[in-house]
Amino acid sequence: MRVKVKCASVINVKCDLLVVNIFEEMEVPGGAAAAVDKKMKGAITDLVKSGEITGKIGEVNLIHTQGKLPATQVLVVGLGKACDFELDKARIAAGAAIAEAKKIKAKQVASIVHGAGSGGLKLPDAAQALVEGSLIGAYKYKGFVTIKDDSFFEVGELIIVEISKTKVKLIAKGVAVGEIIAGAVNNARDLVNAPANRVTPTFLAAYAKKVVGVSVKAIGLREARKLGMEAYYSVSKGSDEPAKFIVMKYGSGKPDIALVGKGITFDAGGISLKSSRKLWEMKIDMAGAAAVLETMRAISKLKSRKNVVGILPCAENMPDGEAQKPGDVVGSLSGKTIEIISTDAEGRMVLADAITYAKNLGVKKIIDVATLTGSCISALGDACSGIMGNDQELIDLLIDSGKRSGEKIWQFPLFEEYKEYSKSQIADIKNCTEQGKAGPPIGGLFLQLFAEETPWAHIDIAGTVYLDKGRAYLSPGATGVMVRTLTSYLMG
Repeated sequence: MRVKVKCASVINVKCDLLVVNIFEEMEVPGGAAAAVDKKMKGAITDLVKSGEITGKIGEVNLIHTQGKLPATQVLVVGLGKACDFELDKARIAAGAAIAEAKKIKAKQVASIVHGAGSGGLKLPDAAQALVEGSLIGAYKYKGFVTIKDDSFFEVGELIIVEISKTKVKLIAKGVAVGEIIAGAVNNARDLVNAPANRVTPTFLAAYAKKVVGVSVKAIGLREARKLGMEAYYSVSKGSDEPAKFIVMKYGSGKPDIALVGKGITFDAGGISLKSSRKLWEMKIDMAGAAAVLETMRAISKLKSRKNVVGILPCAENMPDGEAQKPGDVVGSLSGKTIEIISTDAEGRMVLADAITYAKNLGVKKIIDVATLTGSCISALGDACSGIMGNDQELIDLLIDSGKRSGEKIWQFPLFEEYKEYSKSQIADIKNCTEQGKAGPPIGGLFLQLFAEETPWAHIDIAGTVYLDKGRAYLSPGATGVMVRTLTSYLMG
């Protein structure tokens, strides 16, 4: 979908569908909706008075213009209550409008910016949110289907309309950012939705090398072992698929911030084999790596002033004859030893060496993103990611970035008492426990052992990475979660 900004009045724009908005509990439309209502002889006001238009968030009402406007149809989208309005409501409204446009097969859609007037949003931010909600909402994974699907309709053009030339420039600024971020999110969704026989560690390494403005090094398994990455090696050696430890660097100087993304391209559980139920879904276990990779693309395009390294420990976790076994003790790049209780707790193993690798580069902050624990899904469901770490300022900044980006994050504690659960009698730490207690913090405390004193935050996206049922502007399937949050943090 092409996006452009046009300096014009909404009542003069020719298009298939013109989108205006209204807040809940408004008795008469305001702003652009009022201008459209006047040309439509009070049609919007009549629908408000009748109760058909309520203004509830994401509600859409379609009105045929019958030649009273150059637009063929008008869509009134609800913004919810004005007192509750914030950036993500603008995304939700935009996504709802695009969904309706697809439904009625509107090829050319014109829209005002939602919430920049009485909504109180800054114009570039509101424009960015409009574009993100529209492009993320328009997403569909095309996959590898060879039979033509005539049921899918794609909106061709989104025209953002503003009569003020000064405001047009501000809108264009927000649109440019929104297009880059939404594009990165949708790229990450493609990677996560794709099958594991297509998106392999080798594929991800080649894909990363195509990111403009970022230098990339892919370390093979033999070299990783020579470097001392025994924890990463112990997971990777159970598969015939070549593992790749991918390092992406952005910026002109020494990296200050490391983004680490778990990249298990398929997780069978190793010797601790997973249940066959929904095992196909374990192709999504590289979503952390996808988020980091696409964040690196976004910050390169947006020209972030920060020096960032993205580290993607990519591998398969398979039950080969050479696979690690429960009860084994393995080393790590840090020198610490790990007792393997379950080979299905492999994510923290590869992250341990990736975090140490980042520390050895001398970074000042480390943020890791991973589909780490099923217990995070039990705790928070699919609407919120979990976060924990050793630096409260970093955690708070990431939570705030999530709020701006429309990605909810909730903090888990890392209490000292939980450390008792992972104590080993034959190694420095167990890779998990069998007690079923405090799952997300146990995973976090394991990683903290390797982060040591370096400011660090761990984001568990196990629940938010994939939706069985769509929500707001996110369709079923991969969500591209944390691309928006990480990009917002790094551009702040």
